[in-house]
Amino acid sequence: MAAAATPTNLFSSFLSLSPRTPFSSSNSSSPISCKSISISGSSLLTIPSHPCRSSRDVAVSVAFNPSGNFDLSLTDAEEQDDAAKVAPPMPPTEGRFEVVINNDVIRRLDLLPVHAAIGNSSLPEDGSIIKPKELLERTIGFTINYEREDQYDLCELSEFPDIRLWFVRLDASYPWLPVVLDWRAGELARYAAMLVPHQMSVRLGIVFNPEALELFAMKKVFIVYSWLRQHKIPKPRLKTSDMARMLGFGVGDELFDLIDGNPLLPPQINDS
Repeated sequence: MAAAATPTNLFSSFLSLSPRTPFSSSNSSSPISCKSISISGSSLLTIPSHPCRSSRDVAVSVAFNPSGNFDLSLTDAEEQDDAAKVAPPMPPTEGRFEVVINNDVIRRLDLLPVHAAIGNSSLPEDGSIIKPKELLERTIGFTINYEREDQYDLCELSEFPDIRLWFVRLDASYPWLPVVLDWRAGELARYAAMLVPHQMSVRLGIVFNPEALELFAMKKVFIVYSWLRQHKIPKPRLKTSDMARMLGFGVGDELFDLIDGNPLLPPQINDS
């Protein structure tokens, strides 16, 4: 009798590592590059309440590096010059839907700026919601006007707990949002940083916990694929796979075949 597949083997059979795919983040002028993800054993990180660098630390380019090698030591300018140079971030997509948030919006966990930009997806009768096809064509981006209490605070936006909490509520309300973000301007990378445990490395930039990123990517594959099919978007497998690839993963047709072959049953309504 064959041994049951372990969770790691099950994930690996559907979610593979995709080739290096560079992309940039729009929340900073610093470039971001996507490297292959190693899902070898790595302990899950806990997020400090305010894990930021001090003012004496050296600011370097931010790299999307979910390899799990957490090197947080400072490097001098000579070592930084030896670091691989990546292309500068691409500008925001022209005509995209822009969601502008500030300290007050974040403090109140207010999603009104999102509702105002694309409509309220939780209200099907709301005729103001933008059609999914238009969201995919124009994409969505965020302008975060966050005033720091300390002007010398060098934390990245994804290191502020209140900002991350706002994005947690956003993700709970719009779980399909990653597929319509402005990928080329780095919005998907920043969105992932708001929701996935990571640390900031002086040399590597954003370093994601590999297992947490894997779970995040798999969850979004399930949600996004169903959302695309629900709205009859052409080529839902391709669009879902493209999103996963931006996070460093490849998705095989076997997973989509399983989803299609085992649809969710509608909820049973008890009239009694």
